[in-house]
Amino acid sequence: MSQTLSAQLRLRDLILSGELSPGERLSEPSVAERLGASRTPVRAALVRLAEEGLVEAIPSGGFAVKSFAEEEIHDAIGLRGTLEGHAARLAAERGAPGAALAEMKRLIARMDEATQPPISESGFTDYVALNAHFHELLVEAAGSAVVARQIGRVVALPFASPSGFVLAQAALPAAQRVLTVAQEHHRAVVEAIERREGMRAEALMREHAQLARRNLELVLRDQASLRLVPGGALIRRRSWA
Repeated sequence: MSQTLSAQLRLRDLILSGELSPGERLSEPSVAERLGASRTPVRAALVRLAEEGLVEAIPSGGFAVKSFAEEEIHDAIGLRGTLEGHAARLAAERGAPGAALAEMKRLIARMDEATQPPISESGFTDYVALNAHFHELLVEAAGSAVVARQIGRVVALPFASPSGFVLAQAALPAAQRVLTVAQEHHRAVVEAIERREGMRAEALMREHAQLARRNLELVLRDQASLRLVPGGALIRRRSWA
């Protein structure tokens, strides 16, 4: 692993864990000292994190940990839904590889097993990994490097990823029921792609992304579950919430 990547990953962990607070200034010297790294890879790591959207440059020099308004998270989730919907439509219209569809069906079956009630913490953890793989396969099935690159940029923000709020569902009985709907979406979109129904596949993935918005709203009402969301401390609540 390069020094830059190592610094980037360690800084990201500090931000998402809440050890670095929203608005906290990150100067190259202070970060280098904290990480025990040289300034050159730290500088490159900060630039990469700015590209991801987790930090932002400030006029006085250096960077600061970014916070996110609820509306920004809604926008990011909506954008992911639009892009994944387009990917699903391309996969249907261009003809997804049979091996990819078979693997997606296998993942759905494994997600069914992981979410059998009562759902354990390990079951939720397994679901997160399986769900992430399912979404990756969906993007690959589209056969478009352009679409894949843009989706990669959107899901770099933890709140916009397909599994951004799933772990928090372990503490929310109401949110657990969302998994049942999510699984129906997974099955339906694979069926639509297999049948070459592009418009239906696109609409399903757009609707599927809205589940993340519902989970966000549920999580923001419960501080205990919010702590389970990577980067939850970065979310700015509405003043009236």
